[in-house]
Amino acid sequence: MHAFLNWLIDTIGTVGYPGIVLLMFIESTFIPLPSELVIPPAGYLISQNKMSWAGVILSGTVGSVLGALFNYAIAVFFGRPFILKYGKYFGVSKSHFEKGELFFLKHGHISTFIGRLILGVRHYISFPAGLCRMNLLEFSFYTAFGAGIWVWILAYIGYFVGNNKEKILEVSRQWSIYAIIGCALLILAYILWHRKRQKA
Repeated sequence: MHAFLNWLIDTIGTVGYPGIVLLMFIESTFIPLPSELVIPPAGYLISQNKMSWAGVILSGTVGSVLGALFNYAIAVFFGRPFILKYGKYFGVSKSHFEKGELFFLKHGHISTFIGRLILGVRHYISFPAGLCRMNLLEFSFYTAFGAGIWVWILAYIGYFVGNNKEKILEVSRQWSIYAIIGCALLILAYILWHRKRQKA
C-alpha cells in the first residue's frame, strides 16, 4: 500500500488536475476507490508547491459531482421501473417506495448534503435522488457543497500528514467521526427548524 500511495502521488503529480477529476469521478460512483487515497496525496503535493489549494479542491469537487451525476442518471433511467416492478420481492412495496419518494422530495437537499459527508453513504446517496427525480440543479449544488467540504478536509490531512498512508487513514477515520457528529447535530437542528416552521 505504501508503494501504491507513492504511485498515486507520482500519477497525480504527472497528470495533474484532470487526473484528480477522473479519480474522484470513479470514487463518487459505485466503484470502490476510497477518496482517502486520492485527495491526501494531492494535499501533500500542495505542501510541496506542486499544486494549489484552489485547483485541488475544485478538481476534486468537479470529479465528485460528475460521478454523482453518473449514479443519478443510472437511477433515473433504470432504477424506478425496476423497483416498482421487483421491489415487492425485496420487501419494498409500491406504497413504501412512494412514501420514501415523498420524503426525499421534501428533504432531499439536506439528505444529499449530509450523505456526501458520511463514509459508505456518499457513494450511494445519488441513487435515491435519481429515483425521486430530485431537481437536478439542487442536487448538483448540495452534492458540490458536501463534496467540496470533504475534499478540503482530505487535502488538509494530506498537507500536514504527508505521504504516510497509515497516518492518513488514521486521521481520515478521526475526521469521519467528527463529520458524523457534525451531521447528527445538523440533522437535529434541521428537525427542530422544520417542526417550528410547521407549527408556524
